[in-house]
Amino acid sequence: MPHYRPPTEPTATPTKVALAAGTALYRVHSARREAAAFNPVPAHCLYGGGRFDATACDPYGYLYAGLTPEAAVSESVLHSLPFDPAGGARLVPRVAVEGRRLSVLRSTVDLDLVSLVTGQDLAAVHQDSWLVQTEARDYPYTRDWAHWIRTHTDPWAQGFLWSSKRDPGARALVLFGDHCPPDALVATADAPIDFATADGRYWLDEVLLPYHARLAP
Repeated sequence: MPHYRPPTEPTATPTKVALAAGTALYRVHSARREAAAFNPVPAHCLYGGGRFDATACDPYGYLYAGLTPEAAVSESVLHSLPFDPAGGARLVPRVAVEGRRLSVLRSTVDLDLVSLVTGQDLAAVHQDSWLVQTEARDYPYTRDWAHWIRTHTDPWAQGFLWSSKRDPGARALVLFGDHCPPDALVATADAPIDFATADGRYWLDEVLLPYHARLAP
């Protein structure tokens, strides 16, 4: 576990990748928040929060999404969910999806992201796969690294892109509200999939099935 502090200055150039205007993004989010609204609430510096959330040390709006519905679901509800030694399906607690829905967004402008996909991408920010693969216990450290990367890619970096931990063939991303123009994302005409409904739970179970998981009864 590389619990070392970031260097004062980077010695390599972080990899820039463009997210083209018109790209579809899939977001699992609270039903209380508009589909394209950035989360304005900083995480605690030490407790709770997500991998690349804002904190009081670096406050910004943030929005996580996947480039596929499966990536969005995997990143949001399969956190630290162990496999059953007896071979049974992994059970996703109902609390993990309570009050949540999946919405489809579209980018309206080209967005420049820091790529954290390959070993070379990660080495360019003095890191390895730990940064995008470690579990929640290390998120205070990954948030600190995110703030350092933001500082040294300002003003061009509008977010990060990486391989989903739960579905490595798919891509997950985070966008930063303070670096994206207003209305950089819009909700599409696709109806949100509300996990509080029977249809939403059925849809979610169908997505979870290939991951040997399902909603708990």
